[in-house]
Amino acid sequence: MTTQEAAMTRTARITTRTAAPERPVGAGPKLFCFPHAGAGTSAFGGWPALLGASARPVPVLLPGRDSRRREPRVTGVRGLFADLLRHHGPPPEEPYILYGHSLGGLIAYSVTRALEKAGRRGPELVVVGACPPPDTRTALADACELPDDRLLDLLETFGAVEPGTPRGGIWQRTALGVIRDDLRLARELRRAADGPLATPLLTIAGTDDPVAGPEVMDGWRAWADSIHGRRTVAGDHYFVRGRALPELLGRLCKDVQRLSHAGASINEGQPLLMKGSR
Repeated sequence: MTTQEAAMTRTARITTRTAAPERPVGAGPKLFCFPHAGAGTSAFGGWPALLGASARPVPVLLPGRDSRRREPRVTGVRGLFADLLRHHGPPPEEPYILYGHSLGGLIAYSVTRALEKAGRRGPELVVVGACPPPDTRTALADACELPDDRLLDLLETFGAVEPGTPRGGIWQRTALGVIRDDLRLARELRRAADGPLATPLLTIAGTDDPVAGPEVMDGWRAWADSIHGRRTVAGDHYFVRGRALPELLGRLCKDVQRLSHAGASINEGQPLLMKGSR
């Protein structure tokens, strides 16, 4: 067991939580949502209405932004795990799903991998969107150490910054540091990635994503020891802001809930993942 896994297991043992309220009849599984670099949880704000009873979205807010803006940002794997356990506790006993977008995809993979290696309950399904596989080199992979001007130019190229954003303005002063530290976290998560998931994995690509299009996302096949499904939705790197993604996740969550009620697993419902793959 690595130091990171030991820290995660240790923290889970000492984390005390009040008993969770009884799950409402007909409520879908919890859907933990990890955002892209530099983001809070606003992209998931409309999801409860779109998901309805199919899932209970749980947006995960990392430190250093929004209501947690005064807290130090995490840039390492051990700090990330400790923060997640402190704010969300050990894994739920009931079925749950992880969705991660871009940086969030690496977080979802890393959390699941650590849980598997520690012998703890993992999600029924990991869904990764708009995130190159850990072993894929991209222009953003080491961009965290670029000077401000060059980093801004690169972010503009990928649509993370509106063209013509004033240099030295309020956006640069408030947001660029968050993005830079999130890219540092992504670099550490890639370095720590050490093997495929036993948990079923579904990857989602945007048709016009310049960072992680369909061909790049196909590389996740090597990181799935179990089932690997693929989907493509219309949009660029930020298709998380549209309706297609939560609607797709809602259908998947219904499938997971149905299998759970039948006493089955996604491994027994493999066609549910592969159906609709491009």
